[in-house]
Amino acid sequence: MFKFIGRQMTILCTAAVLCLFFAATAYAGINNTQNNPEVFVDGTKVNGVGVAGMTPSEAKERIESFYQGSYSLTLTDREGNQETIRDTDIQLKVTVGDGLEEILARENESGRISGPAIDNSYDIPMEIQYNEEAFQQKLQSLACVTRSDIVKTQNARISDYSEETGFTILPEVQGNDINMEALTAAVKDALANHRTALNLDEAGCYSQVQIYSTDEGLKNQCDAMNQRASMTVTYLFGDAKEVLDGKTIVSWLTWVPETGITADPNQVAAYVKSLADQYDTAGKPHLFRTAAGQDVTVTGPYGWKIDQAAEIQALTAAILAGQSVEKEPAYSQTAASRSGNDYGMTYVEVDLGNQHMYLVENGQCILDSPFVSGNVSKDWTTPPGIFGLYYKQRDKVLRGEDYATPVKYWMPFNGGIGLHDADWRSSFGGNIYKTNGSHGCINLPPAKAAVLYEHVYKNMPIICHN
Repeated sequence: MFKFIGRQMTILCTAAVLCLFFAATAYAGINNTQNNPEVFVDGTKVNGVGVAGMTPSEAKERIESFYQGSYSLTLTDREGNQETIRDTDIQLKVTVGDGLEEILARENESGRISGPAIDNSYDIPMEIQYNEEAFQQKLQSLACVTRSDIVKTQNARISDYSEETGFTILPEVQGNDINMEALTAAVKDALANHRTALNLDEAGCYSQVQIYSTDEGLKNQCDAMNQRASMTVTYLFGDAKEVLDGKTIVSWLTWVPETGITADPNQVAAYVKSLADQYDTAGKPHLFRTAAGQDVTVTGPYGWKIDQAAEIQALTAAILAGQSVEKEPAYSQTAASRSGNDYGMTYVEVDLGNQHMYLVENGQCILDSPFVSGNVSKDWTTPPGIFGLYYKQRDKVLRGEDYATPVKYWMPFNGGIGLHDADWRSSFGGNIYKTNGSHGCINLPPAKAAVLYEHVYKNMPIICHN
């Protein structure tokens, strides 16, 4: 019996020794970590990753590998549904910046204290990189973005025009759609701050109604739109009128929350062009009855011409003002009359075929004279057409490649071509122009040119015909 008890005591003693050995070994390991100034103390976390017992270089590798192999960001929508963006989804790469050596130095300086009462958690800079295209594709594929039951959020807005009800206010709709700009910013912020969870509602990722049907500004805009349905813009062209009615106007209108009422510039421009096509006379054929009683057709730059760019602005302003108006269009060029022939009853007729000039005032010829026009043999023939006098000037020197000729009365109307006195000529009219004509100008006897000069004025019609 004593022998048995002795053997049992031997076993118990051996077990006790082993327990003491392992306990001492474990304590020594812990004590070695805790007292090793080259590694982080127990409980050390950097950017949420445990790095206790690691050197700074080992910790750097551990943190970077964590974010490149096991990191994920969990998104929670407002219904509680969750989905995950993994590092592999967006080719996430993390590079740990400076700071680990400083943390270790701080722990060593403070006596390497650890334990439940001590917070050994730190944050240091990290460079977060990911593939932007993969990132955007991942966001676009999220269920919270693509699911079929998504209702799009809409602000209260003004309806299209109806002949029965006019413009009305359509109520707002608060949906459950994601604001992609807000989602992108929130996820990028979560990644930059190495968070692992993001609540989409709390982060403001859902679209929100900005304008409600009770908005006074919206009501005022709707009233203003309806006001334009009853307005007219009446264009005056002499005895003729063109009326732009409200029904047409409202078809051009839209309401944009940021800018208010706008008129479609393409529609406005098309309407102004239609006016120009119908009522411009510049550059179009003019029927003219000569002093000899013949009807001829002349074409040239003289005539009415709407300044389309200026009138587009003017018409847009009139529409936005919302008041009916009668107006003439903006012109870049005007003529003598809007009734009948646009050149009116006062003009200078230059009969190139008969080499004779007539000054007509209020339908009566008050001056006529022979002249010499451009030299046909040298291909300086004076061109026909209807023009407006540019200006008149006394004592002008006319210059060309081979001449410098002073004249007392200069009246240009077509480029460098004009009416003027020619005191170097002793005769005018007939066939002189065919072989001994001018460089293109209308040469007049000095006395006749002096009288003509006193009667002409800027933009007076000069009608040249063969």
